[in-house]
Amino acid sequence: MNRIDRLFEKLRQSGRKALMPYITAGDPRSSVTVPLMHAMVRAGADAIELGVPFSDPMADGPVIQRAAERALAAGMTLRRVLEMVAEFRRGDDDTPVVLMGYLNPVEAMGYEAFATAARNAGVDGALTVDMPPEEAGDLCAALGAAGLHPIFLAAPNSGEDRLRSVGAAGRGFLYHVSLKGVTGAAHLDVAAVGRKVAGMRAQTGLPIAVGFGIRDAASAADVARIADGVVVGSALVRLIEDNCTAADEVVIAAVAESLGAMRDAMDAATASQA
Repeated sequence: MNRIDRLFEKLRQSGRKALMPYITAGDPRSSVTVPLMHAMVRAGADAIELGVPFSDPMADGPVIQRAAERALAAGMTLRRVLEMVAEFRRGDDDTPVVLMGYLNPVEAMGYEAFATAARNAGVDGALTVDMPPEEAGDLCAALGAAGLHPIFLAAPNSGEDRLRSVGAAGRGFLYHVSLKGVTGAAHLDVAAVGRKVAGMRAQTGLPIAVGFGIRDAASAADVARIADGVVVGSALVRLIEDNCTAADEVVIAAVAESLGAMRDAMDAATASQA
């Protein structure tokens, strides 16, 4: 069974929700990424979304754009990202790792070659932001043959037909973008997200993770009450940026402290629902 499936089944039985941090691989430098991944797990992360830096990150706001620029300037590539996952796996064989990025690097490698290399590195799923499910048949087939899950985004304005399409093509979980705009946008309307998640559950049996607009422990707790997973990205990447000239240990401590507060708030919120 894929690690993602095992995770959500375990969380369902315990009544907890998944905390799923996003970081950009190689930001602010390659020496930080793998130790940071381990530190995030110790701080309460259930799964990790590892961003593959790309030169034209159209869905990302300025914070993650700058993270990609720093990583690319330091020589980060898709193959190097896979090497980092393999290194992480030598110390952690349980935590799911999802690669999140854009189609171009995957196409350049080739779908089957990518899927095989990702499986061998210990990746569990891939979310290609600019690949719609209607065009993803070949990629989904390659990932599925390697035991990896293709993961898709659902937008706030996705209709029922679109949600059914995304739910049918995807595996592992469905990533609900909680608001219109790029990563790092504000103005999270929790009530609106709750209504959207309820509608999504009628169209798919996949667990639903919510991302975009989760900035702190309070917003993480709010989303944990209505979704199966909470994805936090820009808030953590901003912390990394704020400390990018500091020692690796300082960067790691700042992110771990923020994640720990989110974990505590999420657990308290879901415990109160029991």
